Amino acid sequence: MVNKLTGKLFLIVGPSGVGKGTVIFHLKKLHPEFDYPISVTTRKPRPKEKDGVVYHFATHKEFKRMIKEGDLLEYAVVHNKEYYGTLKKTILDALKKGHTVIREVDMQGCESIQKALPHKNIVSIFLTVPNKQDLIDRILKRGKLPEEEIKRRMQSAKREFAKGGKVCTYQVPSLNGKIKKCVSDVEALILSEISN
Repeated sequence: MVNKLTGKLFLIVGPSGVGKGTVIFHLKKLHPEFDYPISVTTRKPRPKEKDGVVYHFATHKEFKRMIKEGDLLEYAVVHNKEYYGTLKKTILDALKKGHTVIREVDMQGCESIQKALPHKNIVSIFLTVPNKQDLIDRILKRGKLPEEEIKRRMQSAKREFAKGGKVCTYQVPSLNGKIKKCVSDVEALILSEISN
């Protein structure tokens, strides 16, 4: 089944606060013809978040059932507490139809997907930032977080930056105030890959 995949899955990879969601938000406007599968998570919805728009929200019990039944292409426990995952059927159905699929994942998710699918069907794009403080500022813009949570996210980020250049196909800078440039660079890579 997996060797009959003709589409391409583009993984937008990077730590929390690097701009993955923002890049995908802009890509959706530029390329509504691409597929943008939604993650499943056990975290609570933020204010104004609706189920089925950015995330499918599940209980820990529901998520563990999905793991057990093999419904997930990949999943991870993020910041040592909440589960995030990618529904297998959604991705495989789109790739079988030859679609271009765009998916936001962290490094752990990227590595899991790279093991689960043929390399010819995956392109991973790692978003980088110039420094640690840049990332902290972006995370804090989302709302007040406990010091412990910021430390945990920064430890995760350090591990991801150490692997980004080794694991991912491409790296793209995500600089403050230069989101258009970042989106344009990511878009150019996607269009180049799908035209090959």
